[in-house]
Amino acid sequence: MNIVPIAFAFDENLILPAEVAICSLLQHAKETTYYQIYVLHGSDTDLSGFEADTIKKSYPHCDIVFKNVGDAFQTAFEIRDITIPAYYRLLIPEIIREHDKILYSDVDVIFRADLSAFYNNIELDDAYVAGVDSLAQFDKDTRLYYEKNLGISAKGVIYSGNLIINSKKMREDGIVHRFMEHAQKQYRFQDMDIINLVCAEHIKYLEPSFCVTTYFTDYALHQRKALNAFWTEREINEALQNGIVHYNGQKPWKGYCVN
Repeated sequence: MNIVPIAFAFDENLILPAEVAICSLLQHAKETTYYQIYVLHGSDTDLSGFEADTIKKSYPHCDIVFKNVGDAFQTAFEIRDITIPAYYRLLIPEIIREHDKILYSDVDVIFRADLSAFYNNIELDDAYVAGVDSLAQFDKDTRLYYEKNLGISAKGVIYSGNLIINSKKMREDGIVHRFMEHAQKQYRFQDMDIINLVCAEHIKYLEPSFCVTTYFTDYALHQRKALNAFWTEREINEALQNGIVHYNGQKPWKGYCVN
């Protein structure tokens, strides 16, 4: 059996989207794939409505383990609709010590393929994390934010919604402690900015199918040539057909949106 560990983080407000995301993950699992699913939550989070037992009964090729992060990040900066659980991914190397490498996903996603190839075939080496280029350099305001406010290049900034985490390397280098030092700062993109700042020059870049955002889809439909500077036509088409759909803008449970 091919064991693939993956972590999610959410509170009682996102139980239904989490259940949909996890079921889509399990529906597309190969017969040889066994998902070890971890749910990160705060000490005051009420997840009693989360149907873990029902999911496990319906999809026996998985287990679901709850990990309480306590009161971590209770005073961390919040903006837009992104809340405290978004920061929990930063604790994964210390909270989930059972694995040296682990996947992470937000719950505003739909999985359309098995993830074992990403987990088994991507070698992280000295990279702390692997993710998909966010194309931040294409947006003038975002580019200026990274270059002027954070002092880093917008080129190469990755999304934090779908990650492969090198927990072993992070533990060895004390990266979680460095993450925590940034949590109080008022970054526009919160955990995403922290990951890109702390892990700069130790990032591995993945094909776009690992995180198909509304931004990517818009460019694929209307400004395809811009994407060709990053990925081949095969990679772009594979992402559109089978990639992880990440609703990083409008949420499908709130209104009509791309994908």
